[in-house]
Amino acid sequence: MKKNIMKKLLLSAILSFSLGVSSTISYGLENIPDVYPKRELRSAWIATVYNIDWPSQKRLSVDVQKKEFVQMIKNLKNMGINAIIVQIRPTSDSFYPSEYVPWSEFLTGTQGVDPGYDPLKFMVEEAHKNNMEFHAWFNPYRISTKNNLDSLSLDHPARKNPDWVISYGNKLYYDPGNPEARQFIVNGVLEVVKNYDIDAVQFDDYFYPYKIAGQDFPDEKSYKAYGEGVYLNKDTWRRNNVNTFVREIYDGIKSEKNWVKFGISPFGIWRNASVDPTGSNTNGGHTSYDSLYADTRYWINTHTIDYIAPQIYWNFGFTPAPYETLVNWWSNEVNNKNVHLYIGQAAYKVNKWQNSEEMANQSLYNLQFPQVQGSMFFSAKQLIKNPKGISDTYKKHVYKYPALIPTMPWIDNIPPSAPNSLYISRENLGVCIYWESKDYDDVSYYALYRVQGDSLTNLDIQNPKNLIGTVRKDPNSNFQFFMDKEAENKDYTYVITALDRLHNESTISNILTINRDEDGIFTLE
Repeated sequence: MKKNIMKKLLLSAILSFSLGVSSTISYGLENIPDVYPKRELRSAWIATVYNIDWPSQKRLSVDVQKKEFVQMIKNLKNMGINAIIVQIRPTSDSFYPSEYVPWSEFLTGTQGVDPGYDPLKFMVEEAHKNNMEFHAWFNPYRISTKNNLDSLSLDHPARKNPDWVISYGNKLYYDPGNPEARQFIVNGVLEVVKNYDIDAVQFDDYFYPYKIAGQDFPDEKSYKAYGEGVYLNKDTWRRNNVNTFVREIYDGIKSEKNWVKFGISPFGIWRNASVDPTGSNTNGGHTSYDSLYADTRYWINTHTIDYIAPQIYWNFGFTPAPYETLVNWWSNEVNNKNVHLYIGQAAYKVNKWQNSEEMANQSLYNLQFPQVQGSMFFSAKQLIKNPKGISDTYKKHVYKYPALIPTMPWIDNIPPSAPNSLYISRENLGVCIYWESKDYDDVSYYALYRVQGDSLTNLDIQNPKNLIGTVRKDPNSNFQFFMDKEAENKDYTYVITALDRLHNESTISNILTINRDEDGIFTLE
């Protein structure tokens, strides 16, 4: 996937980085790639805690909540986004009816109050209607942003099991070192995997909480019960607690539904090279290994995750943690491993950065690395606000053409059968394409390709310029259709392919062409 896109300007910038010179990269739109990736994850986080992204506030009616979400999806899709990561458990509460935790206060304003519908079911359906992946985002250990058990609903599991609870930094957490608490969290995650048609489970960077100067996390009781005398020190025990938890989640997901992916989006720095020579050449005050006890390298090497999305929320040349240094480091970490690397990018910082194209430049820089399979942006609301026209830049240039989501062959590499019985006709709204879809149970959606003219010479389905869209399979119909509204009064040739839920793509359908000013169907087989 490595692209020849930045030429002399990019090479000069890379040289200045290698010499330790702080540099501002400004590619300019004239350096947008000639060849775009056909496959790239383009995703956005939708945060629900504090009503950051959705719903916009507590106590909205069901209709307003739904309308807000539908409009958000429409705006993201219009920009080129093909996956969403929705925070369905912002604290120890839920955006779905759960056997384990109460309803979230960020829906109704009161924890434990039924909002009158199933938001998760609705959101998954809306995402899939728009042929977006839905990643269910959990905050596993956080109980409450308030340091008060009495503020929780009466039936809250933390109130029933106070020995699972640790107070730190005026917040409440489940104790990662308590096996009963850990199993409770695992069960709650698997409840969603079993009951909903999600595409992935994701955790972010909140494992053990970020350290507060001069205050150790008060887990001495569980350490004495489960770790002292067994592990070299408390830090090693804490990392083992997290590693065990990650393994249990991964194994549980795969036992239930092997096709559901498991990903983690950790803090952007594993370790600084000043502490560990194999770490990154950074000087971050926090690191996932030492501060959060999250050993991301271990998860990659033991394949207990399907993807990792480090939050590299810094700009090019930022002295403590340069963006380019960390992309290089993470690319090396996943090289030749069965783990996808996506880069977490800071849409919320666009207005703060001097260079208005900083984030777009980062996405272009990522294309230099075959290991980087896409981006995750924090957060959706920031993209929709279009600060400094950044979303327009993506729509018109960086994400100019659609992209399919990368495959994960270690989970499944068998494509579905090619669709057949493709028909086309010219209508008032454009060219209508329709085809049979019966007897294709392993198909999730279809990709449609078009080239101008009646020649097969340019019919290259690997070129995303020829990909005009995707359409989700309608399970209630034996026929599918797509209206090509962008078609002009010209000769066109069309084919379609079928893809499964892990994005394995079939061979092409029968090939059809339609001539200008005619509504007949012409087969070029």
